[in-house]
Amino acid sequence: MAMPGDRALILIPSFNDWAALRLLLPRLDLVMAKVPHWQVSVLVVDDASTEPLPQDWPGGGFHALGEVAMLHLRCNLSHQRAIALGLYHAYEFTDAQAVIVMDADGEDRAEDVRALLDEFERGGRREAVFAARTKRMEGLGFQFSYQAYKLVHWLLTGIEVRVGNFSVLPREALTRLMGVSDLWNHYAAAVYRARLPRRLVPVARGTRLAGESKMNFVSLLIHGLAAMSVFSDRIAARLLAASAGLAGAGLAMIAWMGMTWIAAGVLVLAAQSLTFAALFALTIVGRRSAMNFLPLRDSPHFILSKTICDGAGNARSAAESSLQGLGNVLAREESSAEAVQA
Repeated sequence: MAMPGDRALILIPSFNDWAALRLLLPRLDLVMAKVPHWQVSVLVVDDASTEPLPQDWPGGGFHALGEVAMLHLRCNLSHQRAIALGLYHAYEFTDAQAVIVMDADGEDRAEDVRALLDEFERGGRREAVFAARTKRMEGLGFQFSYQAYKLVHWLLTGIEVRVGNFSVLPREALTRLMGVSDLWNHYAAAVYRARLPRRLVPVARGTRLAGESKMNFVSLLIHGLAAMSVFSDRIAARLLAASAGLAGAGLAMIAWMGMTWIAAGVLVLAAQSLTFAALFALTIVGRRSAMNFLPLRDSPHFILSKTICDGAGNARSAAESSLQGLGNVLAREESSAEAVQA
């Protein structure tokens, strides 16, 4: 069970979603007031928003929410990478035992946070808890595209898409993710790929509180490709196996029917797909030895600054900065080098 004074951080990536955030934060304040054993702060990762922060943001004073801070990125890096950098900051500069990841638009409903935290407690605070979507509110066109993406993802990876970003992450899992390169591409897929223990809680997706959704077909396509890229080696292996099966079918057709133009066409197609799949698989396997992005090492380069806001719209610079983060990285590297020499 959580003890009084246990700290939780609500991590919210945002790009020009100030109006929705102004409505979301009071709802979170009401929800967290019902779980007083957690001391809760908020970290908004500003993904280089182009719209200025409104006056008097984030609004009136909060009772359950403590510090409301903003982490400013040097440039727009996309939703998933903003989450990765926010998780790095949570690991490096906070002692939060739980990190709650949710979107800024309100589609991750504030009232569902308590259900995730309750499941987090039932798991002994050792497992990540993800919201499994039971209902979506988007239009038919988007839902059709999303279902098509889920089918393609399952065919290529063998993994069913059931979760998004909305989740509670324990400190132990956060620590392990700092060494997972896949976090740079997709948060939920990185958790699955790292085989971190996890639980699912079925919840419905809410509606946007303000503004218009930035997710369209192109955004969904990019998001889906980023998720599947985490499992690129698995995709390469499945494509190679499928191409080998197609080649075998072509040879069997020739043995049964003789060298007809249909059998010859199937054999040529199988040879081409087998060659492509083999080259793709070798490329993917070769990349596994390359130096990739490491959250713990590389994140400070992308962080510009941090500010802490109050209800009157005032902001003050925080002590943590990208330079301090780089200093921490260098200190760890020196300590590791000394340990190796010893």
